[in-house]
Amino acid sequence: MPQEKKIKFTHEDAANTIKGNAKKVTEIDLEKVINNSEKIFNKFKYGPLERFIDDAKLLISIVKDYWHKRYREIPFGSIAAIVVALLYVLNPFDIIPDFIPVIGHVDDIAVIGICLKMVEKDLYKYNQWKTMNFHNALSNNASTGKQA
Repeated sequence: MPQEKKIKFTHEDAANTIKGNAKKVTEIDLEKVINNSEKIFNKFKYGPLERFIDDAKLLISIVKDYWHKRYREIPFGSIAAIVVALLYVLNPFDIIPDFIPVIGHVDDIAVIGICLKMVEKDLYKYNQWKTMNFHNALSNNASTGKQA
């Protein structure tokens, strides 16, 4: 009986995918994330990636704020890692193609998980900044009589 090939994608593979490709990220790649942000977000709405939906919102948001120069308190290497992870999830024909039942998203989960771990401190700072700016906008709108 022929031996089945096992598809294996480890956390080390995910880290190497992110690190290796992050060095090659350009503004064009950031633009791809911005232009495909809805498609990327939709990949997180169902199936095994669904547990990362809040993280996906934050990752997409930080790329958009970086792109529009609203938030630059993050090293480009972290932005590049996020871009690589989001574009990886967007690609249905990655290491383990998404159409393979059950295991098709294992590599996507690994890449997102490793990315979140790599940029955890940067995301925490960004989330604080975002929360503070939201509260400041509410406060400013309340003092001028505008609605948020």
